[in-house]
Amino acid sequence: MAAISYSLCVVAALACAVLLSRAYRSSRSSLLFWSALCFWGLTVTNALAFVDILVFHDRDLYPVRLATGLASVSVLLFGMVWERR
Repeated sequence: MAAISYSLCVVAALACAVLLSRAYRSSRSSLLFWSALCFWGLTVTNALAFVDILVFHDRDLYPVRLATGLASVSVLLFGMVWERR
């Protein structure tokens, strides 16, 4: 059951990233660009969570997961601040 939940999280983040990337390509809005980058990073974070929890039981990828999540959200925050100016 956990595998299904984690894989659905990866698929949902990937779908958001793809849809935001497609929307950016058609409209060239910079906020869509930063949002797409954020969701690509969140997809990596979710994939790392899947691998960490379900595949590698002996390795601890928690710091890497936190770093990718922080980087992803930081990219979106930077994009929002940049867009504000």
